[in-house]
This record gives sequence, C-alpha cells and structure tokens, in this order.
Amino acid sequence: MYDYRRMTEAQRKTIVQARIQHGLPWHRPPHPDAPGEYRIVTAACYEHKHILAREQRLQWFETRLLDTLKACAGHCAAWCVLPNHYHVLVQIGDMKAFGRAIGQLHGGTSFEMNQEDNKRGRQVWYRCSDRVIRSERHFYATLNYIHHNPVKHGYVDKWQDWPFSSVHWYLETQGRDWLKEIWAEFPLLSYGDKWDVM
Repeated sequence: MYDYRRMTEAQRKTIVQARIQHGLPWHRPPHPDAPGEYRIVTAACYEHKHILAREQRLQWFETRLLDTLKACAGHCAAWCVLPNHYHVLVQIGDMKAFGRAIGQLHGGTSFEMNQEDNKRGRQVWYRCSDRVIRSERHFYATLNYIHHNPVKHGYVDKWQDWPFSSVHWYLETQGRDWLKEIWAEFPLLSYGDKWDVM
C-alpha cells in the first residue's frame, strides 16, 4: 500500500508509465466494472493509525458504514470494523456510485472524528481497494477472512469476541455449526498474507 513512497523517483516514473500503458489509474487501485458481482472492499486509516480505536467510535462507524451500504449497494454478506481499517463483502451494482458513496462516508466521518479529536485537516482514510469475488470458494474464504480479521490482528482470541462484525448475525441466523463447517470447507490458507505489509 505504501511502497510508492519508498521508491526512487526513477522507480515511480516507471510504475506510473506502466499503469498508463495498461489503462489503469495513475495512483490508485483500479475498480473493474463487474455489475452485480460480490467484492471484498477494504479501506484503511492513513498509515494504519488507530483512529477508530475507542469502542464508542467503532460502534458509531460500524452503524454509518452499514447505513451507507444499505443505501448504495446490494446484499452485504459480511463486514468487520477494526481500529484502523475495515472489510466488507458486498454485492455492488454500480461501482462508480458505490465509490462516490464510500467517498462521502469517508469525508463525513473524517470531518466528524477530526472535529471531535481537535485535529482539523488530519487525513483519516487512505482510499479503498476492492477485489471481485471469482467463485463460491473465493466467496466463503473471504467471509472467513473477514470474520477472522480481529483474531489475525490480535484484538481477540475468538471471532465471536469481536463485537463489530457480521459474525454475530451468522451465529444468530446460521448457528455455530454452520460457521465451523464453512471454516473447515473453505480454509484461509495464505489468503491476505501480504495485504498489510507496509
């Protein structure tokens, strides 16, 4: 995510030129058009700072995120909000409209958090990235990855101990046995291993 800042000027020019030649955006992830498909969407706080760290703020942001998804996307299959980033597994019909809505969410929540923290002008969010889900296996491995994220980052020992996640909805509607079956049938393996490398 932050490799660009560590590159030499010559490396940066080479990377940007290659992106231009391939028709990709110069300095941001591409968002391929795949109407109606599920995607994993991830957004991180700038430099992975723990801006959402307080419990009240996590709960507040989770509500704002889910309200935004309800208004601009199809089915949200999974979500997890952590102190410095979030993941959602969501069906998106119009990526441009979705991107605008997420941009408004990030702008509005940045303004409110900066006002509350007396940090006017602080950059809170560092864009978002997405990957189109390619198969049923990819879908359920992604669902497991999202629910496992608080454990992966050491916030809790068990999925169900993290309150800001869709795992509680699955426990209530599908049950613990279903989640165990999905975990066994669609293991993470190396899913997401290098996503958080800075």
